Amino acid sequence: MTANEILRIYGTEYRDMTVRLLQEADLIGEIRKKAGLTGRGPGADNNSIPEDFLIGIKPNLVTPNPAMFGGTTHPEIVEGILSYLLEHGLKKEQLIILEGSWVGDRTEEAFDYCGYFSLAERYGVALKDLQKEKRIDTVSCAGMDLQICSLARELDFLINVPVLKGHCQTKVTCALKNMKGVIPNSEKRRFHRMGLHKPIAHLNAGIRQDFIVIDHICGDPDFEEGGNPLVRNCIMAAEDPVLTDAYTCRILGYEPSEVSYITLAARLGLGSCDLDTLSLRTLEGTIPEEEPQDGVLSGEKEASGQSPETRKLVDIAYAVEEIDSCSACYGTLLPALERLRKEGLLDLLVRKLDGAKIGIGQGYRGRTGLLGVGNCTAGFRNCIRGCPPKEEEIFDALKRFLEA
Repeated sequence: MTANEILRIYGTEYRDMTVRLLQEADLIGEIRKKAGLTGRGPGADNNSIPEDFLIGIKPNLVTPNPAMFGGTTHPEIVEGILSYLLEHGLKKEQLIILEGSWVGDRTEEAFDYCGYFSLAERYGVALKDLQKEKRIDTVSCAGMDLQICSLARELDFLINVPVLKGHCQTKVTCALKNMKGVIPNSEKRRFHRMGLHKPIAHLNAGIRQDFIVIDHICGDPDFEEGGNPLVRNCIMAAEDPVLTDAYTCRILGYEPSEVSYITLAARLGLGSCDLDTLSLRTLEGTIPEEEPQDGVLSGEKEASGQSPETRKLVDIAYAVEEIDSCSACYGTLLPALERLRKEGLLDLLVRKLDGAKIGIGQGYRGRTGLLGVGNCTAGFRNCIRGCPPKEEEIFDALKRFLEA
């Protein structure tokens, strides 16, 4: 496939769909090319790929929630990738699944709840928790020094398997932002202090993904951690992470120019965000009854926010003022506020705040206020402690604040 192409397939047999998608994309040909070998296609001598050639598979396991919640990569997709690679002559010792969950959750729990321990055991491949990786490299990423787990940089070929979904701070998350999982927790916190967009773009200059398999099965259009899945039953394949994320914007109702890390990544030469160059192809026999228009299903446009200002994320975020907050903390506050809104209590909370807003983020360390969320707001009169506090804890604390 070409750099400006995105292939997609629809259905419900996710493992088999993935295998067919990779066959159409000729993934093994891309791997052979990266290994410096000649000859492509099923007739090539795939056994000539060096035994020390290492392939990493990077899913999105941001939280320990099953994929059906809309926040994590379906293990069936990764199983399809493993099956395809093993069938094409790769050895299990050459394959690694690697991930580091967001700050506040443990990757081990995500591996467990999301089905990756059993998957790795079944296929005999290594499963690496990057939160536990002690070897960290300082890498100059297009002029910005960033900390990256050494194991990710030792890979010869990186297959990124993000979930296409919304994000409470960056609007969208897919291929580019999923690379945050290969940096240590301390660096993730620093990314938020730097405003997320610039370091995300520069990170992708220091850790290049070679192939992308996009989980567009039921990603949540609002929240990174899921909870409001929008079922699309689609899997896609691409090579250009910038174009992938620009297309994600189209699906979720944004312009690429509204997501700074996408346009910055394009300026850094990491890909194209020009959707006019996109070649979108659906595999024969899998087009849903509702024919996609301009690459997007009309139901997708309605449900995932063709008018972003009407989305629930914007409906509830007006009660919050965040400064350099981590996604885990901000991402647990907003669902708690959404629950208040559903109970008709959000406006009451706003009235009780009397012009103040809920403070959240590292920028509030040492500062005071009326109501804050997370340990960074320990100086506030009312602080909901935790790093991050759980959604249920925030919800209960907000109700107590209302009753006081």
